[in-house]
Amino acid sequence: MRNARIERKTAETAIEVAINLDGTGSYDISTGIGFLDHMVEQFSKHSLIDVTMKVDGDLHIDQHHTTEDSALALGQAIAQALGDKAGIGRYGSAYSPMDETLARVALDISGRPYFVWKAGFTQEKLGEWDTELVEHWFHSVAQTAGITLHIELLYGTNNHHICESIYKGFARAMRIAVESDPRKGGAIPSTKGQLGG
Repeated sequence: MRNARIERKTAETAIEVAINLDGTGSYDISTGIGFLDHMVEQFSKHSLIDVTMKVDGDLHIDQHHTTEDSALALGQAIAQALGDKAGIGRYGSAYSPMDETLARVALDISGRPYFVWKAGFTQEKLGEWDTELVEHWFHSVAQTAGITLHIELLYGTNNHHICESIYKGFARAMRIAVESDPRKGGAIPSTKGQLGG
């Protein structure tokens, strides 16, 4: 089983994250931010990656540190669970419709983090979560997981649908990319013989 557990403690947050890449999409999420919990739950459910995430953050200041650090820890856990990435699909993409909204997510578990965001929101908050932090969450995950990640909102008007469509698209793309392909015989999916350099 490809599992990882990360503990991250700073003066701003205390975080525990555990994942199983070969899971069933079970989750136990508590960040202190209700809408962020909902989105990480969507990620787990639709990627089939089991995720346990407990965050004690300085929410009396704002939501930035909790959002950023939880994403950094999740990305670290993904990278750790993938190891040398031998045998994985590596690439994943998904179109993700939700009512009037359509998002497209494409990614490469390349070991070289890069992030492109072509989306946005027309309101400042979803629940109590600042919508400007959604982009930052994905950037932080991509950074520590070593993912080239492209997210594009093709169209949509409902901010809840936009956010959820993006998270579900990311989940489905990750499911494809992290799955082991028996045809690869455990080979690293790169002509270099390694990923990340």
